[in-house]
Amino acid sequence: MSYNSDCPEFYTGAPVDSTDLMFRDDFLTDLWEALRSRHILLTAPRRTGKTSVMDHLRDYPQHDFTVIYQNVQDLTHPADFFQTILDTLQDRNPELVKHLAKGWKLLADTLDRVAEIEFGEFKIGLRTTDPQWREHWRQHGDKLLAQIRKQKYPVLLIVDELPDMLFNLEQENPALLREFLAWFRAQRQNPHPSKDLARWLIGGSVNLSGTLDSLGLVDLINDLDDIALPVLTDAQVVEFVRLMLTKRGVEFDPLVPECLRARLGRPIPLFMQMATQELYRSWKKTPRTLQPDDVDKVFAHMIVSTAARDKLQHYYSRIAKYYKEPRLAAAYALLGQISLSAEGGLSRAALFQEFERHLAEEGRPLPAHERKRHFDQLLRDLENDFYVSEIEVNQYDFASGILKAWWKKYYA
Repeated sequence: MSYNSDCPEFYTGAPVDSTDLMFRDDFLTDLWEALRSRHILLTAPRRTGKTSVMDHLRDYPQHDFTVIYQNVQDLTHPADFFQTILDTLQDRNPELVKHLAKGWKLLADTLDRVAEIEFGEFKIGLRTTDPQWREHWRQHGDKLLAQIRKQKYPVLLIVDELPDMLFNLEQENPALLREFLAWFRAQRQNPHPSKDLARWLIGGSVNLSGTLDSLGLVDLINDLDDIALPVLTDAQVVEFVRLMLTKRGVEFDPLVPECLRARLGRPIPLFMQMATQELYRSWKKTPRTLQPDDVDKVFAHMIVSTAARDKLQHYYSRIAKYYKEPRLAAAYALLGQISLSAEGGLSRAALFQEFERHLAEEGRPLPAHERKRHFDQLLRDLENDFYVSEIEVNQYDFASGILKAWWKKYYA
């Protein structure tokens, strides 16, 4: 394992530091091997460790890769995309930028005036060199990748939260969205990925395929090799709890780690970290041998705590941003019903009945085949975004025990 043997930190907000990353060694090895010959789409729901894995790739590169990580969540235009990548390159690897500038007048001219540019204002220098940067985004993108492909060693370009950028772009200029995606796909395919020194790793907390499918654009990413971040196993969750408590000198009943795992449900690493930290804080306040009922008390407290509420609220509000009618309001209706269910959740048939009842109440008469299509897509999206899990064949429940209890309390 690649964790700090002294005492790993709790991470309840920022990504896990690469020195403390647990349980991902085999996955990282496989991912690096895949990146040697392919462009990758790394799929993972929010708060499940995707960015932590990307940071590890950046901090511990293999196979002679130079790695550049860029979060593009707030970008709204392809021109911003390339400016931001170049700005990050200049910040983290200025020597590589000097090599890229050979034969690229725009970049060379920008570097000539670097002494006049304040730290962090490299993008302003690029825009000053070419005031029509936005109109010329294609030629600058072409040139950037052409210069990277001239280098001796490969460059891995990690683009995190790309679905958010595409969503922003779709809101502002749908035609430009298709143009950018078509250009991006052509660049990934020519030359063949196995011979391309500009390698891409694309990630996002939103279901990218579902987002583009709803826009009729999913064909523009089907060349990417889709690799899912593995869900932590029950044994790994138990090991995490044992390790984090033992390293801090906490005494606990042997059943405590398994009890916490069972309450978590399908583990979201953020919630796993939060629950274990709360258990430690409870012990620190009143040192004792922790018992299973202490786990129940911690979970009850987390549901109403400000720290947990702020993080959990995101799961509620993001639906309004990324889901569209008639699936938007139906998502809230279905999740409300599932949160009220007993352990074991609801059947697919029961959820479809709730979906049809909701459409009728909303006054949305749709043909039977359209109702079925929207329902199937909604259930796929809720699974891919980690709201629900098919715990048995055609039987669905919240993926997270914490999220289910919180949803029931505030939104059922």
